[in-house]
Amino acid sequence: MKLTRHRVNQRVADLKTVSKKAVRTSIISTKWRNLFASISIIEFDGYLLRSLTDRNIDIFKNFADRLLKFPDQVSLDCFRLNDGISSWNDGDHDFDVSAWICAALCRGVKEIDLRLHNFGDVPPVLFTCQSLVNLALDAVGSKIEVPSYVCLGNLKTFYLRKSEFVGDSINRLILNCHALEDLAFIDCVVANASELNIQSPSLKKLTLSFISLDHVVVINAPNLVYFRYDSEIVGVHPLSNMKSLEKAELRIWFESSDYEIQYCDETSAAHLIQGICHVRCLVEFLHCAPNLKKLILKHPV
Repeated sequence: MKLTRHRVNQRVADLKTVSKKAVRTSIISTKWRNLFASISIIEFDGYLLRSLTDRNIDIFKNFADRLLKFPDQVSLDCFRLNDGISSWNDGDHDFDVSAWICAALCRGVKEIDLRLHNFGDVPPVLFTCQSLVNLALDAVGSKIEVPSYVCLGNLKTFYLRKSEFVGDSINRLILNCHALEDLAFIDCVVANASELNIQSPSLKKLTLSFISLDHVVVINAPNLVYFRYDSEIVGVHPLSNMKSLEKAELRIWFESSDYEIQYCDETSAAHLIQGICHVRCLVEFLHCAPNLKKLILKHPV
């Protein structure tokens, strides 16, 4: 059966992401291949490449290059690189992942989700994209140096996971995200810096989890509504101006050896707990339990 152009366009419109089937379809028909330029959500998953032959991997690479780099294409709503696709760069295959990222940014992408394992340098242009609203970055094995000029004026959600930032560039990055509402800093490292400074009047949700404990955390977020801390304790400056806080989740881990709890910085823990004294959830819970006579708060041993 021969599909009319209208029917083909309709089928392409139904594809929400560029998937394995989409790529294979493009190999079969040049008409379908050209119509993929109208897709606004693109996801490349390295897991899908494992079942392809070397020849088809090269076909996929060429398809991805054309899909992202050719002019006269629609703006992107979302661009995702999943499951370590950058690790496929070797002597036989050369994926120009940096160019893919830059091309997505040039097309005014609104959401980017990158998992770049042992990728190398993250393109600096990632931190100067005005169109970005949501950014998730998982860069295991890479050191990120934020450029001196940062422009993420529309960024609202920023998730950082297992990434290493050099110097105080992360502080400059957060400070220049003027519309930021949701920040997650999970298992990240701040190298060659003594302080992680989170200053954001627009921030409403903050999640912190550390694997490096050799820096001090400063938080100044007067409109914060939700705060989660799940880590061993780091140096924490006294928290202030957090009267908008409605919910807080604290899991402070104590370093242990031979089942014995070792030294913990009680001052930093106290600063952390005192800073959430305005949290509303506990107060609301107590109002819902008028007959409560005794409440015990414990940490796991």
